[in-house]
Amino acid sequence: MRRLRRTQALRDLVSETELSPKHLIQPLFVVAGEGVREEVPSMPGVERFSISELVAEATEIQSAGIGTVLLFGIPAAKDEIGSGAYDAEGVIQMAVRALKEAHPELTVITDVCLCEYTSHGHCGFVRDGDVDNDVTVELLAKTAISHAEAGADAVAPSDMMDGRIGSIRFQLDEEGHPNTAIIAYSAKYASAFYGPFREAAESTPEFGDRHSYQMNPRNALEAVREAKLDLEEGADMVMVKPALPYLDVVRRVKDETAAPLAAYHVSGEYSMLKAAAQNGWIDGDAAALESLIAIRRAGADVIVTYFAKEAAAWLQ
Repeated sequence: MRRLRRTQALRDLVSETELSPKHLIQPLFVVAGEGVREEVPSMPGVERFSISELVAEATEIQSAGIGTVLLFGIPAAKDEIGSGAYDAEGVIQMAVRALKEAHPELTVITDVCLCEYTSHGHCGFVRDGDVDNDVTVELLAKTAISHAEAGADAVAPSDMMDGRIGSIRFQLDEEGHPNTAIIAYSAKYASAFYGPFREAAESTPEFGDRHSYQMNPRNALEAVREAKLDLEEGADMVMVKPALPYLDVVRRVKDETAAPLAAYHVSGEYSMLKAAAQNGWIDGDAAALESLIAIRRAGADVIVTYFAKEAAAWLQ
């Protein structure tokens, strides 16, 4: 077996898994204001951008070979119903218009959730201390429509409410956006790996947790059921989140559905690698690349990762 491992050229010749910039999606945080470019303390190398700075960053991302971004918005003000999420002049809606004007060939995906916009930090409308599924679904569809009207190529509902894919697909079609794709966060687990993201997006719940709507980490068959339901409702791509602790789920969902599949290499996974590298405990670049290859090997067609721009440079 060692004969075909002897040189880099031979190893490349028989490699079973391909990883290239086309497989990577760069998440970006957008904030209100002017000239804002601020680092997220718990995510070294990750910044929050105002819209003008976001457009400049997109130029660098495209130059690195990354063709797709996923936007998360942090509004100037929040309220109990997350009205900033579906405001036609909201931070994401304005960011999408600016990006599509400056970079029309860039694929822009938008996160559809309310957690960044609600004063309580939950992913939906709260009634009597619990998230009301059906009211939330209505608000999510309204949000998706506003993103599509702004020019988003795809919307990515990350809330984990029941029935939201069907509602969003119906509303998009009814409102004249039949070509707007839906990337469903089908298997989003109630994970401990989201902490740095919640700092970046200012979305930590004020009370309770999200275990009643995000998935139980002990379950894998449930992820397959969720993915199949989302596909039946009209999802164009399904997602597993987080990625590395759930590689078995990535493989199982891919095998059971054969649908286009994304995996989200989340903030905690990113920050752990960065912290270990900063302490000199690992070769950070090599470990990050190995992690992304593992996600692809498990069956992910695309990977949402904060390493996207960096990894593109390594791959080239």
